Amino acid sequence: MIARACALTAALLLVACVGGGSPAPATSVSTASGVVEGSTRDGVTAWLGLPYAEAPTGQLRWAPPAPVQPWEGVRQAAAFAPACPQTGVSMPGETPPVTSEDCLYLNVWAPVERREAQLPVIVWIHGGGWTNGATAMPLYAGERLARRGVVLVSIAYRLGPLGFLAHPDLSAESGAETSGNYALMDQVAALRWVRANIAGFGGDPARVTIAGQSAGGMSVSLLMASPQTSGLFSGAIGQSGGVFEPLQLAPGYLLAQAEKDGAAYAASVGATSLAELRRLPVDRLLGGKAGSVSHPVIEPRMLPLSPYEAYLGGRMRDVPVLLGSNAEEGNSLADVSLVTVGTYADELRRVWGELPAPLVSAYPYATDAEAKAARANFERDLRFGWDMWAWARLQAKAGGPAFYYRFDQAPPFPEGTQMHRWGPAHFAELWYMFDQLDQENWAWTEADRRLADTMAGYWVNFARSGDPNGPGLPAWPAFGAGGQVMVLGDAIAPQPAPVDVELRVFDDVYDAVRGSAFGQRS
Repeated sequence: MIARACALTAALLLVACVGGGSPAPATSVSTASGVVEGSTRDGVTAWLGLPYAEAPTGQLRWAPPAPVQPWEGVRQAAAFAPACPQTGVSMPGETPPVTSEDCLYLNVWAPVERREAQLPVIVWIHGGGWTNGATAMPLYAGERLARRGVVLVSIAYRLGPLGFLAHPDLSAESGAETSGNYALMDQVAALRWVRANIAGFGGDPARVTIAGQSAGGMSVSLLMASPQTSGLFSGAIGQSGGVFEPLQLAPGYLLAQAEKDGAAYAASVGATSLAELRRLPVDRLLGGKAGSVSHPVIEPRMLPLSPYEAYLGGRMRDVPVLLGSNAEEGNSLADVSLVTVGTYADELRRVWGELPAPLVSAYPYATDAEAKAARANFERDLRFGWDMWAWARLQAKAGGPAFYYRFDQAPPFPEGTQMHRWGPAHFAELWYMFDQLDQENWAWTEADRRLADTMAGYWVNFARSGDPNGPGLPAWPAFGAGGQVMVLGDAIAPQPAPVDVELRVFDDVYDAVRGSAFGQRS
């Protein structure tokens, strides 16, 4: 799939994904650590594999990212760096990337022709469930958005247990009685690099929009709540990912339990001390109970409050937000092949454990086909739909600009592939917002191309001004008292926001757990 569209070595990805023809002379930029030299092609200069922190190895394993040591001479920036160690792949058919613990790098794309001296910046945070993903994925290439007048930065960050492990010994070592969230520290370090260096690439350090999808979108919601991000960004885009559920339903996210889980994880990989953990080979660290410690932690250094609590207390970053989810997210995530009327309840319990009865009964079914649809729709709403709807309402309640969308376009996934009948599934919007339809030789329609052009325009406009609207684009009303959602599909138009019975049931269940900003409804 994506790998077939650009199945070349990392050093050649720029040639394959930025365009054909002979490269123009390289462009040099002086950063705080040294001079970097990129390559220009088809009106866009790309600098790939720029270090923003030292390799998190040895004693820096499970430590805050350390500043990059300066270098002499000119550093060539023509190839992506290895991805961070990981398990699995982000996309069907994707070739697993080359990985290394020396992975704290970012990439920059900037247009040669500029309409203004300093352009708005989009910092892209990739998805992958916090356990996989790579900035070298061709779909994330930034040249198409750069041609529209932004500087696009994509960042790597530590994944899995290397990115999130909380452990009593790490907390004691920290000097602050806390641990975990090293991945979020990486993201903040990358944003600080952007603030310090992006002007040299033509970007405006005062107009930085963070953007991410799936785990990247969840990261955006967490960065909105972190006290460490003040002054680092002026706007936020969250695509199919946020963290707003009650913490009472996820006790592993709380430091005390996360430390216990971390100790159990260390035992599962055969380590009896922090020194032993730091000596273990990476492959060993990705086994055992790695999945139980591959998530953020509510802890006093990076994330003292959940995004929900930060919004209720007015302690989130006060910036415009563009966010939304896809109409059929669950189709690419829930395996419904064995789901029938008879197996539905057991299958749901196998994946999610015991669930509140009202959530289960909110998705009725009478036939096997309806059971399969109910299973996919439950996955959509539990993992994405409710969080994005809650985020939009919290943002509007706090008085900040919110632009809320529902992606409703079914890409022409090829027949004979597992994707064929997925429709507007999880990650389907990425080809459109990155304006990268031509990466796949699929039967794109004029409606597809119009939607890609419109979405890319919205995203760039939002980065420029905090408002997606602009000349020639359908008017996108802010989400507020009217509660409108912008439908992005064959028809691009606002509609009243969903008042789905299922989402209201989530409200009621979560209200019962913690009380809620949504408990009082008109």
